[in-house]
Amino acid sequence: MPLFTVKEGKEMRCGYTTGSCAAAAAKAAAVIVLTGRRIEVISLQTPQGTVLHLMPEDISFGPQSATCAIRKDSGDDPDITDGMLVYGTVEKTPSGLSIAGGIGIGRVTKPGLACAVGDWAINPVPRRMITEALQQVCQQYGYTGGLHLTLSIPDGQRLAQKTFNPRLGIVGGLSILGTSGIVDPMSEQALVDTIHTEMDSRRAAGQTHLLAFFGNYGVDFSCDHLGVDVSQRVTISNYVGETLDYAAYKGFSDVLVIGHIGKLVKVAQGIMNTHSRYADGRTTLLALEAVFAGASGRTARQIYDSLTTDEAVRLLKEQNLLEPVMTAVCEKIEAYMDQRTHGEVPTAAVVFSNAYGVLGLTSRAQAFLALHTKGER
Repeated sequence: MPLFTVKEGKEMRCGYTTGSCAAAAAKAAAVIVLTGRRIEVISLQTPQGTVLHLMPEDISFGPQSATCAIRKDSGDDPDITDGMLVYGTVEKTPSGLSIAGGIGIGRVTKPGLACAVGDWAINPVPRRMITEALQQVCQQYGYTGGLHLTLSIPDGQRLAQKTFNPRLGIVGGLSILGTSGIVDPMSEQALVDTIHTEMDSRRAAGQTHLLAFFGNYGVDFSCDHLGVDVSQRVTISNYVGETLDYAAYKGFSDVLVIGHIGKLVKVAQGIMNTHSRYADGRTTLLALEAVFAGASGRTARQIYDSLTTDEAVRLLKEQNLLEPVMTAVCEKIEAYMDQRTHGEVPTAAVVFSNAYGVLGLTSRAQAFLALHTKGER
């Protein structure tokens, strides 16, 4: 599939989703059972219009059923599902079209996801792709009976432990996902969609207090030093702005972000995507606030030239400037986060460093922390 995109000046190969794999496996198995012949390739048009030509593997069939697999190709996207086999088994039935999950396909156990509680984790767009593919094959071969599809991923249960599925209440395996049918390498939208899915799940479970972390550093620090119950957390990566937007949209009552100073000092400058490719300014702000707090030009220059925020914090502590600087930083964090939610959702942040512990709290942080403290929920 010669489909490419350009990221950061580099050509990167696109892949195709588990939804495309499932639909192609279903279509190929249907062709095989209705014709009684093996096929070398199956064509599938994705929702975005790209036509895939995929090779069925591990084919077996008889008069009433056929099974084959499509190998997942994630392109240049670092996806744990790359190379796995998605199997489709199609059986003839008296009437109708039905879809079920088998080994390695997850089931939904919590509300708020795209699939209802108790359903197989086969999302709406892939389910539609599968249905349309089966209908197309029936029409092509003049078949008026029914078909039943069972999807399976032999390695799905193991791979699912490396995904968000257990936290989202999807048990037993992977989800069949995809909206366009194509994997866009390093897709930011895919990451944001994952964050939104987590937030949907939390909100549907009745939670109104959103606890957000950039990643594992914040989770570990909160468990070890703050006594926070992190079991209902949302991991937001670098996407502060999108998280705050969606928190307002979903009607959360408040948002608490716990993060390393290296991330939150960017938010203090209104930078709502904290990835280094978009902006930095970490030591710039710390040096400027140090000057406002009385630092000499020499000290300000040392802070500005620091390679890490921990080094900048060390210099601030040495000059007894850490408290006034962090007070100013926290005021700015709160102002920019509140501005992003348009005042509709109160926000708070806890700023920490692994080397120096808690460095600052915004004005509501202590109260919001109490909402997430173990034994207080």
